Amino acid sequence: MPVTSYHADYAWLGGDSPAHEVRIEVRDGRIASVTPGAPRDGTRLPGLTLPGLANAHSHAFHRALRGRTHTGAGTFWTWRDRMYEVAARLDPDSYHRLARAVYGEMVLAGITCVGEFHYLHHAPDGSRYADPNAMGHALLAAAREAGIRVTLLDTLYLSSAVDGAPLTGPQRRFGDGSVNAWAERVRALEPGPHAVVGYAAHSIRAVPAAALAVLDPGKHPFHVHLSEQRAENEACQAWYGCSPTEFLDRSELLGEHTTVIHATHLETKDVERLGSTRTRACFCPTTERDLADGIGPARALADAGAPLCLGSDSHAVIDLFEEARAVELDERLRTETRGHFTAAELLTAATETGHAALGWTDAGRIAEGYRADLVTVDLDSVRTAGTQPLAGAVFAATAADVTHVVVDGRPVVVDRRHRDLDVSAELKALL
Repeated sequence: MPVTSYHADYAWLGGDSPAHEVRIEVRDGRIASVTPGAPRDGTRLPGLTLPGLANAHSHAFHRALRGRTHTGAGTFWTWRDRMYEVAARLDPDSYHRLARAVYGEMVLAGITCVGEFHYLHHAPDGSRYADPNAMGHALLAAAREAGIRVTLLDTLYLSSAVDGAPLTGPQRRFGDGSVNAWAERVRALEPGPHAVVGYAAHSIRAVPAAALAVLDPGKHPFHVHLSEQRAENEACQAWYGCSPTEFLDRSELLGEHTTVIHATHLETKDVERLGSTRTRACFCPTTERDLADGIGPARALADAGAPLCLGSDSHAVIDLFEEARAVELDERLRTETRGHFTAAELLTAATETGHAALGWTDAGRIAEGYRADLVTVDLDSVRTAGTQPLAGAVFAATAADVTHVVVDGRPVVVDRRHRDLDVSAELKALL
């Protein structure tokens, strides 16, 4: 098997500072060896090279709302009406084209794996396509063509409210009618080598207790929106007599196999439940601030034992560096003190923990035996010049500073250009 050799000016191998002059040898899509302090040899990666970034929470079709919903008054619920309008217009072909461009944008931003929280299952009137997984297969094909790995988190969505009210309007295409029909459809998905199929429950309001009770994620990744809105907490308390977190705990759905999304409005006992069960929490700060959701207790969750990961969710921007630093900066706004997370902690959330949340435990580190996902950040841009490499990447760099991206040993972005797609042209044509 041929060996490809890369030489990174700096490479983050873990810890609080990067290694210098690092040779990274790749064989058959995996890292064969890592040698700091090596003489220059092979393809040079100028700047700081990081493990591939993991976007643990995505709704690809929300990208169509960028620049269209950010002004004016309103709440999450008024924004949701606009989102439903977009959802009602997509079919498998248009969704494939949109998702391919969105995933291409992610790769350009250094994202090598995405968790697609997928509930846009059927035709607008709720009827099934000839292939019941046509929309899911469109997403899988889009990821393959964009050069990114994907965990398709096929989402159970049965009711419009916590009291079990039926799906209406655009929501009808989200539902399968029953948990058994959903499970049967998911079993027919054909992921391919670049993909993993995981499971999701949309939220407490969208999956009644009886359906949650029969879910058994086992070793598959399991994700669920949790306490994004205070109204969700109030409805759960009124209907079930407990918080959404306690309800998931009673349903035996918390644990290391589970990632809760947002976790914004939590009581102290909720934080303790998530931490003691080692349930992961995915923060999506750019979406949470865009939708005026609130600021979640990131440091308290981490201290309690809940590993943090990151997502771009509605894609107000696609920039994991911005998501990472926002976790720290939001804590500063909430507490009026500085210094809650180190750069290394934030990078771990963006890399190793995110990959683990998506079921790729062999990714997210530059280490022997791991998948050869390499992301190089320019240290000479107007944003990063003169910074310390690690802190500069986390607290100053943007997606525009990503120069090279290797996914599973294959170069996908070279000199800031996607090798297979003209992403800007595709997005402009679609939107």
